Amino acid sequence: QVQLVESGGGSVQAGGSLRLSCTVSRLTTANFASYAMAWFRQVPGKEREGISCVRWPGRPTDRPDSVKGRFTIVRDNANNAVYLQMDSLKPEDTATYYCAANFGGLCGALWYAKYQYQRWGQGTQVTVSS
Repeated sequence: QVQLVESGGGSVQAGGSLRLSCTVSRLTTANFASYAMAWFRQVPGKEREGISCVRWPGRPTDRPDSVKGRFTIVRDNANNAVYLQMDSLKPEDTATYYCAANFGGLCGALWYAKYQYQRWGQGTQVTVSS
């Protein structure tokens, strides 16, 4: 079964940067290239928020205003991985971050809807202190 594993979370001061990684295992590189990959985040008691989705080939979807200009999703098909570069971090970015795979390969109009994704990672915690 396809597995997603996130890493790279941790504690950082406001204004700092982190790069999250999501590696996808138990599939071929060609199969990974056919998936759309996304990053989400969730704070306890709140809905999971979509950050961005990227298919191959294609450009990442637009990001929500809360992270626009600061977060960038990048996929690396050669290594079955997708990354989330997070810059200028703010305390409100504190959350558990999840990567997700859409086996259908599309980042459609509803890319931010959780039901679009068939597989999720376990999440990685990011804590930003002021």
